[in-house]
Amino acid sequence: MLRHAIAPSARYTKASHDVVRHRRLNSDAKILLLYVQGLPEDATYKPLSELAQKLGIKGRAYQRAKGQLVEHGYVHEWRSQGSGGRWITEQLVANNPLTCEQAVRARGAAPTAPASVTAPPSTHSPTVGVPAARTAGGYEPVEDHSDKTTPHPPSEAEPEPEPEPPVDVAKSLQLARAERVLLSLRHTRRELHLGVREARALATEAVKWLERGLSESELRHALLSERPESGVRSAVGFLRYRLIQKLPEPLPGQQPHELPSVRELIECEGPGDKHVFRPLGDETECSPCRYAAAGPEEDRVPWRERFARINGTPMAAPGEA
Repeated sequence: MLRHAIAPSARYTKASHDVVRHRRLNSDAKILLLYVQGLPEDATYKPLSELAQKLGIKGRAYQRAKGQLVEHGYVHEWRSQGSGGRWITEQLVANNPLTCEQAVRARGAAPTAPASVTAPPSTHSPTVGVPAARTAGGYEPVEDHSDKTTPHPPSEAEPEPEPEPPVDVAKSLQLARAERVLLSLRHTRRELHLGVREARALATEAVKWLERGLSESELRHALLSERPESGVRSAVGFLRYRLIQKLPEPLPGQQPHELPSVRELIECEGPGDKHVFRPLGDETECSPCRYAAAGPEEDRVPWRERFARINGTPMAAPGEA
């Protein structure tokens, strides 16, 4: 690199190498800082944004440059409210980075701004005359019809949403069984691989087989038997066709398959404190009470020994092979 430099004899600004070579300041921030440093004293009371506009630094470019100068201590701001309620922003621009404490001391030592800048807003003389109501521009006032009957009836309240029908637990269980059968087909024939949504859509047809008395294994066998010679191109289409076309006829007098109903809790009639249990049949006592009524534990004979007595087979002593 070649360099030919002639030091100016007038109209120049001394620039610190710390500013010119600062890696965190962009070119707009450096130019703005050097421009403010070279201003005469009577021009330093203008806002920093107005000075930046003269250099063509506006909008986001100015905000970015100012933010970098504030971040690194070259610009400090204070906002205060004057006696007339007017907010005033004071800006301090330094050619060397200052801390907040150093900037406060420099602010106190700086000359005050001209009175024209900090003067409160002037007061106006009161208007001649007395206050009067505002005119409506020649329009007649609109009459108030709030107390009269309106031609439009009030809107009716929205109807309450209808309650959702109760969930059929038995139907849901049948659909889950049918979906489980359809998903298990892929373990036997890979070409019948179904996704969860596909199996859920076909379960409405498969559940008809279970409602006609077929077990899950019989349904699986019906879907896997008679493999087509040309193979299966679409597992969903093949299974839907087979479920619909080969649906067996219901047996005469056959009722749809229903799950056994769950019996209600009843009070146990056995000894001890009152308690309830859920019977499996027609028993009136719970299992612990019936077990206690069978006699003491030492009088009970294990089932293996009772079975040996019935068959006449001698029991082996403990420890014998």
